[in-house]
Amino acid sequence: FSSCLYSGQMCTAPQNFFIPVSGVGTPQNNLSYKEVVEKIKNAVNQLVTNPKAGAGTLGAIQNDKTIQRTQSVASGKNEQIVLQGEAVQNPEFEHARTLSPTILETDAAGAEMYEQELFGPVIIIIKTKDTEESIRLAKHIAEQQGAITCAAYTINDQTMQHITDEMNEVFTPVTFNLTGFIWVNQHAAFSDFHVTGGNPAGNAGFTDPLFIEKRFVWVGNRVMKPG
Repeated sequence: FSSCLYSGQMCTAPQNFFIPVSGVGTPQNNLSYKEVVEKIKNAVNQLVTNPKAGAGTLGAIQNDKTIQRTQSVASGKNEQIVLQGEAVQNPEFEHARTLSPTILETDAAGAEMYEQELFGPVIIIIKTKDTEESIRLAKHIAEQQGAITCAAYTINDQTMQHITDEMNEVFTPVTFNLTGFIWVNQHAAFSDFHVTGGNPAGNAGFTDPLFIEKRFVWVGNRVMKPG
């Protein structure tokens, strides 16, 4: 839902999904890498094809360049396309410019693609060697390109603390284990608080007590507790 909302045209829409080749552990069992990718694909597909929710969730594409960018990033990479984005009919606005998310798959070597912001309906799944590589890549992108926020999923408390420490070093707040009707897009109640001012996503923010003469920044983390 977070990546589909407004067709990914939000500064907090998730773009890069780092998934270890060993898969993802859950309280019930371990899901293989392929199972996780398939679940993401199915979740997106079920939402955008839902006649009661798809068109309203996606909204319209604001600019032709967004569609051109989405099509060009998928162009010539057919072996990496998990799900091809398509126009979604909106009965209320028959002539609306719409496009569902395109899901692409790559590995750590595909940095040229996933280290840029592809504003719009694009999801990139990055297969990593392990959780440590996932953290390293996410941290590097946040440090070099900027990151407003980071969503992470783990059932291991030590891993949670490690992710927190690494991402906070590059002034990126982390939200853990969001499910249900709370989405990472809702990173802050007001847009003025979206950035910490500590990485290239924004070099100033109202979270900085001194604002102009920046001496320190604030980084906040959230954990969604079950029940």
